[in-house]
Amino acid sequence: MKQHYQILIIGAGPAALAAAVTVSNRGLSCALLDEQPAPGGQIYRAIEAVPKQREQQLGSEYQRGKSLVEAFRESDVEYYPRTQVWSLNDQKQVGILHNNQSKIITAEQILVATGAMERPVPFPGWTLPGVMQAGAGQILFKSAGVVPSEGVVLAGSGPLLLLLAWQYMQVGVEIKAILDVTPLGNHLLALPKLLRALLAHHYLTKGISYQIDLKRARVSTQIGVKNLRAEGEDELKLVRYRYLGRDHEIETALLMTHFGIIPHIWLTQSAGCEHQWDKSQQCWRPQHDEWGNTSIDGIMVAGDGAGINGARSAEHAGRLAGLQALFALDVISEAERDNKAKTDRKWMHDDRRIRPFLEVYFAIPKKILATPDNDTIVCRCEEITAGQIREAVNNGHKDSNQVKFFTRCGMGPCQGRQCANAVAHIVADAGGQEVSAQSHYRGRPPVTPLTLGQLAELFKENADGC
Repeated sequence: MKQHYQILIIGAGPAALAAAVTVSNRGLSCALLDEQPAPGGQIYRAIEAVPKQREQQLGSEYQRGKSLVEAFRESDVEYYPRTQVWSLNDQKQVGILHNNQSKIITAEQILVATGAMERPVPFPGWTLPGVMQAGAGQILFKSAGVVPSEGVVLAGSGPLLLLLAWQYMQVGVEIKAILDVTPLGNHLLALPKLLRALLAHHYLTKGISYQIDLKRARVSTQIGVKNLRAEGEDELKLVRYRYLGRDHEIETALLMTHFGIIPHIWLTQSAGCEHQWDKSQQCWRPQHDEWGNTSIDGIMVAGDGAGINGARSAEHAGRLAGLQALFALDVISEAERDNKAKTDRKWMHDDRRIRPFLEVYFAIPKKILATPDNDTIVCRCEEITAGQIREAVNNGHKDSNQVKFFTRCGMGPCQGRQCANAVAHIVADAGGQEVSAQSHYRGRPPVTPLTLGQLAELFKENADGC
């Protein structure tokens, strides 16, 4: 690995792969850093190694990734899998961990394409063994073919619940119920945006086909569920909830939850890029222009890490960012960049027509996001409850970072990745403010866990020379 590259791409999902293919074979030094062992990101995980039968079971959207990975493999971009990026600053210095050794490398143009993460939403019992996120279930299925053997309850909100239920149905998993917390009123609110959404009809038709297949299989889907709780002493035993004015319970050893996805912003935060609260997507995201340029010259973002728009849109955004990098390095002119970008700009614009509809349709109620049960643990690492956070606000700490200092909420090994959003919603709710008035946890390196020994590798050469 070189100490300096003209272009450095972080991530290996659709945006990163499309950008890599765009900038390849231009005589530039370019590297792609990937935390995973093989390219594809979360959406196309294990696409090169998955058996044919499982590939069919995962559906056509998953299969789409094969050609993208093949094109990347044919590029001249240097590929470094199993490489952890733990730091990025405004000087375009990147801290990495490769082969268990830490080093700092630099680049002239950096594309952060680290994708998204599932939105953690604390609810009573969410820390019990037997409760896991739906994305983890997908990872097990894609990478190892592991599926629930004794049935599963799926709960939460968002298209992934529907997709995972359909995928599990293909392999005979018993789906005891789909508990959708999305309010029925959302459907009416989303209707005015349906006409525009029809212009991206392939998403709607795919979702409708999943619903039809699940209905034929007699999978129970309950929309408008409230008061979701997971119960058990040492492990999950049952799920309780309220539906249509009545209390219900389902005995199960496995509950998979999903409440949508949010951009993975820890690197752009660490670099000092400007971020903004996206009200429609209910999350923070980095500010950027149509080419992916952030507030820091030479640092770009693309894909769901820049805002949630889906895998197909991420491909287009990745190609646009690649063209922008080539323009910034004087490899192509502005006119050539704009001309080559016409198709991707058009398709990306058309592809995103569905987003306003989905964002209203699957909007999660503020009450759920603010974790109303005070006994619910919000910060797993430090075991801080929603009640302790509200107490901190009542004591005058009316900002997420102030609450962090007072309670240690967000100071554990995950550094707030699993609680930052929930804390912001609780603080806003307790203080009678909008979430947009809150500041996100400050990002500092290392953004992923790093041992002292690994950090000491940075100074080994100086120490040896003493």
